[in-house]
Amino acid sequence: MADKQISLPAKLINGGVAGLIGVTCVFPIDLAKTRLQNQQNGCRLYTSMSDCLIKTIRSEGYFGMYRGAAVNLTLVTPEKAIKLAANDFFRFHLSKDGQKLTLLREMLAGCGAGTCQVIVTTPMEMLKIQLQDAGRIAAQRKLMPETVASGGPVELKSPTAMQLTRELLKEKGIAGLYKGLGATLLRDVPFSVIYFPLFANLNNLGKKGGEGPAPFYVSFLSGCAAGSTAAVAVNPVDVIKTRLQSLTRGSQEDTYSGVTDCIRKILRNEGPTAFLKGAYCRALVIAPLFGIAQVIYFLGVGEYILSCLPKQNN
Repeated sequence: MADKQISLPAKLINGGVAGLIGVTCVFPIDLAKTRLQNQQNGCRLYTSMSDCLIKTIRSEGYFGMYRGAAVNLTLVTPEKAIKLAANDFFRFHLSKDGQKLTLLREMLAGCGAGTCQVIVTTPMEMLKIQLQDAGRIAAQRKLMPETVASGGPVELKSPTAMQLTRELLKEKGIAGLYKGLGATLLRDVPFSVIYFPLFANLNNLGKKGGEGPAPFYVSFLSGCAAGSTAAVAVNPVDVIKTRLQSLTRGSQEDTYSGVTDCIRKILRNEGPTAFLKGAYCRALVIAPLFGIAQVIYFLGVGEYILSCLPKQNN
């Protein structure tokens, strides 16, 4: 993120608009990622991202690819706003008299941003995963009924985000929405530590004459490159987080008591390559998502929207 000074309201608007546009564009790929990551040996319905999307459209219709999109679109604005604004906040306070940040300080700023965002990310991911994976479980019931166990912590037909939220709060309280918090931290903090410094340095390479903002296409490409790199790097933890946050699974699929138990069972039953499940999907999701975010941020959409609002007279 550039070190230029932008007001907090503008930062929040930039992050929110970027999140809404980005999620709308890439959500079907994110759904495929979740379903591929949740597949375990003996219960495989999908062979690839394209196979997953084709089967989803055939069985659930076009809008089946957007299961869980509503909760994601609702919460992505505060999530992206917190992430982008927090990174700028930490970069500003870690800088010395406006001088260029060292790599260590850039990583610390990213760490702070990743830590702040999980306040919203964890419940958003928790609800989104249940909704995204519901179609996979329904397809298993139809095609492989022997592999699906009845019952479970949350067993609802075509659940909505509000139904899931009520059920989780009723049965487990607020902790139900924050299941997988540790795994989310293990994913989002390293992601931000990698992403923000990498983006800042790639973006600086495109600055004309070493001064002023980089062209928008440089910001877009830098966001894509940094996002996909960070996404693939933390994909093993994303697999763990997805498995821990899934409440309904097949009778032949493993259940996990925590991060360590999840790692041990995946290694024993599926091998180390299972940690790469959905990696290319995640890269395809994150690259345009953060590329779009950076372009909107650097075009100053937030400042423009604020300038169009009527000003109050004192």
